[in-house]
Amino acid sequence: MTGVICLMENYTQVTLSVDNEQQDLVIGMLMGLSYDSFAQFEGYIEAYILTESFEESTVKEVLEQLQLDSTIQSVPMEQKNWNEEWEKNFEPMVVEEQCYVRASFHPERNNYPYEVIINPKMSFGTGHHATTYMMMHWLLELDVTDKKVIDAGCGTGILSILAEKKGAHSVIAFDIEDWAFENLNENCNLNGCNRIETGQGSIADIVSHGTQVDILLANINKNVLLDEMGRYAQHLLSGGTLLLSGFYEADEADITQAAKAVGLEPKGKKVRLQWMSLQFVKAVE
Repeated sequence: MTGVICLMENYTQVTLSVDNEQQDLVIGMLMGLSYDSFAQFEGYIEAYILTESFEESTVKEVLEQLQLDSTIQSVPMEQKNWNEEWEKNFEPMVVEEQCYVRASFHPERNNYPYEVIINPKMSFGTGHHATTYMMMHWLLELDVTDKKVIDAGCGTGILSILAEKKGAHSVIAFDIEDWAFENLNENCNLNGCNRIETGQGSIADIVSHGTQVDILLANINKNVLLDEMGRYAQHLLSGGTLLLSGFYEADEADITQAAKAVGLEPKGKKVRLQWMSLQFVKAVE
């Protein structure tokens, strides 16, 4: 299981037969339909959504859009402590042999330069998902020492925490979701972070007009990235670095075009399981 539902509410479990190589694509689409959590297995996935939000027709539309022939099974779930369910299945991971990501109930390991403790309350905040992994990979490659950072749509705060552990001077981290804001603060405390300023809202809500940073992280989704690209450029110092993910390889041209339009030049890319991450640099003024 890649995530966990934090509340005792009525959920529906949707099971889809999906080949392993297509599972991340399907999960990415379902995220946009308010699915909270996912479990991946050999040849199928389980997706969870509040029962009041479930519509089989929207799932069929996703499958049709991806041209997948999949069976759909849905069953209402009994109320249970989903945190306990997640703890049974969540495994620690290592990013590029440099950063060990674990939950608080996993044993420590001191043979890696960095350790990040994450107790996620929803999906895609542990580094297991391809987009998070690639963003962490970028951070591990970059010199973050004494840099000012913005983490837009930070989720569990995993990128912000890694940035601080790599020596960032300060980090502004925020997300629009209630669960993310609560979980962000919890995870910052777990890791002993004291240079991360947290907030709930969008970049327009949280970051003041004149604030500029060396590195801006945004692992969200294509539409949000396109809408906020101008603000990302505005909040970057001259020569600053923008790291983006949350979209597919097929979206590269649209993302790059939008970035160039606001003075950001492409510098690098990463691809993992058909997901993409791009690096841009703000032109030196």
